[in-house]
Amino acid sequence: MSRKALSAPLALVALFMTPAAVQAAGDAASATTPDALTYPATERGDTVDPQFGVDVADPYRWLEDDVRVNPKVAAWVADQNKVTDAYLDTLPGRDAFKARMTELYNYERFGLPRKAGTRYFYTRNDGLQPQSVLFVREGLKGEGRVLIDPNGWAKDGATALAEWTPSEDGKYLLYSVQDGGTDWRIVRVKDVATGKDLSDEVRWVKFSALDWAKDGSGFYYSRFPEPKEGEAFQSLNENHAVYFHRLGTPQSDDVLIHATPDKPKLNNSGVVSDDGKYLIVVGSEGTDERYGLTLYPIGPKGAGKPVTLVNDFANNWEYVTNEGTRFTFLTNKGAPRQRLVSMDIKKPAALTQLVGEQAATLVGASRVGNRIILSYLGDAKSEARMVALDGKPVANINLADIGSASGFGGKSADPETFYAFSSYARPTTIYRLDTATGKSEIFAEPKLTFNPADFIVEQRFYTSKDGTKVPMFLVMKKGLDRSKGSPTLLYGYGGFNVSMTPGFSPTRLAWVDKGGVLAIANLRGGGEYGKAWHDAGRLDKKQNVFDDFIGAGEYLIAEGITGKGQLAIEGGSNGGLLVGAVTNQRPDLIAAALPAVGVMDMLRFDRFTAGRYWVDDYGYPSKEADFKYLLGYSPYHNIKDGTAYPAVLVTTADTDDRVVPGHSFKYAAALQHAQAGDKPHLIRIETRAGHGSGKPTDKIIAEAADKYAFAAKWTGLSVQ
Repeated sequence: MSRKALSAPLALVALFMTPAAVQAAGDAASATTPDALTYPATERGDTVDPQFGVDVADPYRWLEDDVRVNPKVAAWVADQNKVTDAYLDTLPGRDAFKARMTELYNYERFGLPRKAGTRYFYTRNDGLQPQSVLFVREGLKGEGRVLIDPNGWAKDGATALAEWTPSEDGKYLLYSVQDGGTDWRIVRVKDVATGKDLSDEVRWVKFSALDWAKDGSGFYYSRFPEPKEGEAFQSLNENHAVYFHRLGTPQSDDVLIHATPDKPKLNNSGVVSDDGKYLIVVGSEGTDERYGLTLYPIGPKGAGKPVTLVNDFANNWEYVTNEGTRFTFLTNKGAPRQRLVSMDIKKPAALTQLVGEQAATLVGASRVGNRIILSYLGDAKSEARMVALDGKPVANINLADIGSASGFGGKSADPETFYAFSSYARPTTIYRLDTATGKSEIFAEPKLTFNPADFIVEQRFYTSKDGTKVPMFLVMKKGLDRSKGSPTLLYGYGGFNVSMTPGFSPTRLAWVDKGGVLAIANLRGGGEYGKAWHDAGRLDKKQNVFDDFIGAGEYLIAEGITGKGQLAIEGGSNGGLLVGAVTNQRPDLIAAALPAVGVMDMLRFDRFTAGRYWVDDYGYPSKEADFKYLLGYSPYHNIKDGTAYPAVLVTTADTDDRVVPGHSFKYAAALQHAQAGDKPHLIRIETRAGHGSGKPTDKIIAEAADKYAFAAKWTGLSVQ
């Protein structure tokens, strides 16, 4: 919603992977692994790391190696997939899930339009295309024409159009290419009128804002140094720097604008001010919203002498707009749930409050025309309000339902903006808003293959272990027999200030459509209630997140929503850690566990790619107090031999350079070695896929069908 520079990588992203008669819970509980299921033999090494008086065994250290570099790891992956595929082939519900997910995915989808000059740019997917296609219109009512179709870039559909932004006049399009799910980007420029690419190409871009100079002469971006041969998917990301690329020149001529060699762990991203006179560089070291601000005047000869606005790296600062030297920011300084302030860059220490902290959490702000649109979360549901440039209230923006609104980008010279609205049973509808009149109209609305009125969405509040009230959304099919428990899929994340807001997922709706209940808990560690909610679920308070998730499961059983042997848990990335830790702590509570791309080794996460950023939420394994706390819940290190574990299907991908797949490899190997009960403990490893973004539609559906058929098998959901 804001023009915030991508200063801190969203190093862990919440994943949204992306009804029939219920069998008795006892049937699911008594099911056993088929006799034919034999896990591949995994070599155990003798690696032991002495740390703070503790000898930490790491027998599967060799599985950290890149599958592209180490043939031994590649062979292990192939052997594991062979066993997993053979087991998944036996699941009776897989084809039914795949068919229903395909039907639910098969609707026309639009992305948020962006206006540049007289042109409108937007993405569209006709339903089952592997990747969405970028279109452009001449005028609001013009006929859309294809500008970029990434579906021809790779035979497997795994090369995606990632970030894109048009120049101010709409003459050029700056866009990035993502191959096989990696976080690395290749940046190119297209002439919009002809559809042809220019000669410009920029590589080794990651975690970068992309922003044009207002005159269209070039663009600003951030990159890392080129990694050594064979280390692109595992080496630490350090020495992030901001460059300016002038059109028509080679990357070797790009001008270095901002670098911090004395602080190599800082990430630095730049965004151009509304008036084009300044470049705002936002610096951060981790994933916390603790930023520094450096301002570069932009003149005829490029960026001038920098001015430091904020250098304490203590608070969130998101640029909203400026009028001359007076800048408006969204910040949590003095306001845990955030507020809107202004500062004169000549006296940056003096802040003027425009909109104070509210009961709801302020999560975004953007200028459109002579208005500022504020986005709030009230109990994890979106609210939107419009204020004048001085912060005085103008109007509330009426949203369609309980759900999530996003977008609201725009320009100071144009009162027009677009926003997207969705909910658990309502796919995204795109609205056009005129801030001068306050009127909204539908820009694009999908034609559906189902009726949203067939589903019920409820919000409940339950009590966690320490007495904290935690919200949770429930989604179920209308008419579901609620007199007895139903197989339930409980999803959680709980970290990095990420809020779990209502959103549409065809794959998860298929679970509900087949008679299951979907529960999504708004755990501490997220951003639903501002900084205090986040702080209550990180560092030495991470156990609160696990307790919240366990409390959600206990509530679902106590309320009769689900029953013993009917609960599956799911989470991705930081949520994969959540699932792994809770499976270790409460195996009795769970029938099936689905940890995806999880952070499973809490003692070595900071040694690979983006892992070093996560110390803001997890702490430092190299510090004794943090080490002991991390060791106490690390999923890989806390698997108990001989314990009756639930059925577990681990999922990861070979090109995940966010949470390297070695985390999941080691965890799965340890779980299989532990002989932890008679239920299956399998790992599914996708090829040419990464942490989640850029994954083609067919791979999304195939993986989700596998996971939910697995969960259905072990929770007793009969899928037809």
